[in-house]
Amino acid sequence: MIGRKKWIKLIVVTLLFAVLDFWIYSSLIGSFRSLTEKAKFKEITLFAKTAPQDAGALDPWIQELPQTIDGSRGLYFTVSPDTGDFVLASGDPVAKALWEKLKDTEDFKKGFESVYYLEPYAGKQPVQDKTENTGALKVFFAPVPDENGSDVRGALLVFSSKGAAADFESLLRNLCIIALLLFVVIYSVALFSRDPVTGYGIVLLFGIAVTFIAYPMVEAFRLTFIKDGLFSLDIWKVTLSSRYLVALWGSMRLGIITASISTLIGFLFAFVTERTSIRGKKVISTLATMPVISPPFSLTLSIILLFGNNGLITKQLLGLQNFTIYGLGGLVLVQTIGMFPIAFLTLSSVLKSIDSTVEDAAMDLNAGRFHTFWTITLPLAMPGILSAWLLVFTNSLADFANPLLLSGSYKVLSVEAYIEVTGRNNLGGGAALSLLLLLPTLTAFFTQRYWVNRKSFVTVTGKPSVRLTELASKPVRVALTAFVVVSLGFIIALYGTIVAGCFVKNWGIDYTFTTANIGEALSRGWQAIRDTVTLASIATPIAGIIAMAAALILVRRSFIGKRILEILLMTPFAVPGTLVGIAYILAFNKPPLLLVGTAAIIVINYIIRELPVGMETGIASLRQIDPAIEEAAQDLGADMPTVFKTIVLPLIRPAFISSMSYTFVRSMTAVSAVIFLISARWYHLTVQIYNFSENLRFGLASVLATTLILIVLAAFGIMRLLVRDQGLTEKTVSQ
Repeated sequence: MIGRKKWIKLIVVTLLFAVLDFWIYSSLIGSFRSLTEKAKFKEITLFAKTAPQDAGALDPWIQELPQTIDGSRGLYFTVSPDTGDFVLASGDPVAKALWEKLKDTEDFKKGFESVYYLEPYAGKQPVQDKTENTGALKVFFAPVPDENGSDVRGALLVFSSKGAAADFESLLRNLCIIALLLFVVIYSVALFSRDPVTGYGIVLLFGIAVTFIAYPMVEAFRLTFIKDGLFSLDIWKVTLSSRYLVALWGSMRLGIITASISTLIGFLFAFVTERTSIRGKKVISTLATMPVISPPFSLTLSIILLFGNNGLITKQLLGLQNFTIYGLGGLVLVQTIGMFPIAFLTLSSVLKSIDSTVEDAAMDLNAGRFHTFWTITLPLAMPGILSAWLLVFTNSLADFANPLLLSGSYKVLSVEAYIEVTGRNNLGGGAALSLLLLLPTLTAFFTQRYWVNRKSFVTVTGKPSVRLTELASKPVRVALTAFVVVSLGFIIALYGTIVAGCFVKNWGIDYTFTTANIGEALSRGWQAIRDTVTLASIATPIAGIIAMAAALILVRRSFIGKRILEILLMTPFAVPGTLVGIAYILAFNKPPLLLVGTAAIIVINYIIRELPVGMETGIASLRQIDPAIEEAAQDLGADMPTVFKTIVLPLIRPAFISSMSYTFVRSMTAVSAVIFLISARWYHLTVQIYNFSENLRFGLASVLATTLILIVLAAFGIMRLLVRDQGLTEKTVSQ
């Protein structure tokens, strides 16, 4: 139990920090208000000196006050030659109403008395007109001297709102509150936690999840209940109509088929590269990951150009008349090609991490290769298989670029959401449709978690094998090799179409050879190339480290809110990019996190969007590592960071590499959310490619797509050279 002394200490220290925090806030606010008041006072005094002597020019002059001094309303008074009193000559209607209510107050009497003697005066108390909803207004009196400057000829009364100053005060107040909350959390962890480093890690993950996942989603969810500025259920009534429910079923059907086929193909590729003695594994791995490193609509365009109504193969070579690639079949084809690398990258690290001594023991007991695979290898790989299926399924649901071009009459919810936002300018409707996609995703997530948590999949127990057992007989190996070769040949043909497009004047119309596309595309797309590489390079290591740390904490630690944290961290992968873009614009377009238009919001989007992939890969690998290894190190005095750096990280290095690789390529090829977040200062290569494609400049789009692929392949090679450790990541296959 936590002792009473610690609670008393926490309360006392928190109160002391709160007092200090409030004192700092009060001092800063006081200084800021004094400076802003002096600056505004000076502006009003200078404006008063420009008052015209012609009575007919007073109205236009007083109307210039709000444009000259933001948030101000004014009245101009002249001096009566008979009585010497101030007489209202011109002014704003709202200011007149306030003047009528407050002219007999002591503050106003002192103000006119001061300006009579050429002394400016600032009201002591702010005023407010609730009927006009003006908010708190500061009152200023400024004298208007005559030509000699020795006597007063008029007075300017100004009611001025705080304007930007109020926003700054609100920001400062929020920052002070956040500082107090952070202090309480950090000090509580240090005071009560047995492992403060892990405690800080949990707090940091919760902070990331709440700030960059939960908060934007809440803002988007709130928007779905607002219509014309008022609370309404009209958006959800339309969203739950039969039209959109049909689209929801279409998305689920497409996701299930795509995820199942992609996971199967990904497993076969991973099995060939990790569990057979076939040659050319690096070439296979490189070619197999090509679909995930290209813009999502590049493969779609290749499919259309080859198999569309006027496709090179269907029309020119085969002469087919009634064949159509549009619809469910075409979507399954292009999504499977584009998404099976996700399963391949996930399952490669899983199969590589399985300790083959268990398989050797089974075969030593006369178990056949297939029986060993079916009863040992496949069950041990099942967490990775389910994780891969879940990742592909959610990716398929969130995809809108491919269905946008290839769905035809087949309805999917992501396209409907995109059309609501971009076509009908209905942010609330698009957000509601995107939120509806969370239902099947969360269902699949909980089902997968329930199944995995019921079983144990530990294979790494401290005695890793340096050789992997050959589980495929020669006929099976030949069949798998043939399947891989045919699949890769088809992928190469698709990318060959993109490369060929670089040298074609106008694909589909004029096939004249040209090199003009290269110079024009690189010239017009240089800023996009530079910005994309820079931002992706920043996001990649950060996302990789956070993903592995999150996986370690979620697998190895039990704490309050663990399931909530896991759900929050997995949510971004299930959320369509259109919703993420809308949510980020709504959440980060105001203080204290004013990020819209900056590079930071794009980098944060990269990290948050791709975090679930690395986290799931890390979780799948960590489930195969016996916790006793880490416990032994801790018993010998190693703290959590040391255990992670010297034991856990080397064992999950394949997963770590896969996580960073995936983050980089997905950041380089992102479209849906980024298209809402780019600005004139920070552009994105895939958006540039999409714009060229939309304008039928396929030659320019092909050049930039090819450039993007080459950049990512080069980055892959550099990353593997930097982190490669042959003793830990490479295993040979014994036959």
